[in-house]
Amino acid sequence: MTQPVPIRRPFDLQARLPLLQTALELAARRVPPLPLRAGKLPFGNCPACHHNACGGRPNMKTPGPCHCPDICHGWAAATTNPAVLTSPAWTRVWGQAQAIAYHPGGAGLTVVDLDNADAIGWARASLPATRSVPTTRGEHWIYLGVMESANGVRPGVDIKSTMSYARWLGPGTGTMADLPDAVRALTVKKPSTTVPPTSQAVTVPALAGGGECRHRKPAYLDRGITMAEQRITEARDAVHTTVYRTFLAVLSVHGRCGCLTDTHIGRLFTAAQAKGESVRHCTDAWTNARTRLGM
Repeated sequence: MTQPVPIRRPFDLQARLPLLQTALELAARRVPPLPLRAGKLPFGNCPACHHNACGGRPNMKTPGPCHCPDICHGWAAATTNPAVLTSPAWTRVWGQAQAIAYHPGGAGLTVVDLDNADAIGWARASLPATRSVPTTRGEHWIYLGVMESANGVRPGVDIKSTMSYARWLGPGTGTMADLPDAVRALTVKKPSTTVPPTSQAVTVPALAGGGECRHRKPAYLDRGITMAEQRITEARDAVHTTVYRTFLAVLSVHGRCGCLTDTHIGRLFTAAQAKGESVRHCTDAWTNARTRLGM
């Protein structure tokens, strides 16, 4: 008896990968998506871009000039190009992805991430109403406009806009309002009114023979900071421990000669905050590392 010939249905990539379908819909609306792995984290850099060997996206501040076909460089991987989203390299990762995120700054948006009921109550009393999206523990309030991203701007409140990503949880409800000054003011550093205790001061020992500090050479110092940023960015778990150990390593090499500037420290803090660390956690890790080294 002749066996029936199975019907071959056309391969529908988008039907097989629902997250990719969502990504293509976001891209069509000029919202740059990217896949997330377990733990709501971006996929790590490919071997060719490990430790920024590609030379692109220095310090994670720009989305180029790297043209790597893989999903690299965290938030900077987000794209609205459907040819990239459906490329073989990306398709392989979409099949492993656990969730989807987007780059708010790339879409001209700012997300106020409210992490608990108290934060939501503060927003309702202090900020103009706008489009909101329920999250696992709170809400995302979405405004039209771009600003600097920052975590821990107040208890339970993070700002996600430029150089950051937010998880896509649906379009939300309500009319989107323009970004208010009250939100922009959250990232403005207020001048300190207290004098730090003497024990917190860092003593820089004089160099033997009065020679110039070798760490002041831009290439040497910048390479070390870039490698430290990459180590934090590629942490798959135990992020807080990785941040502390990275801070400890940087301080052990560069902390006693006075070559570290606020800009260098800021780069490390930015990398840690992009992995979900709060400003308080970063400050505690930095302080603990200095204490461990007797600084």
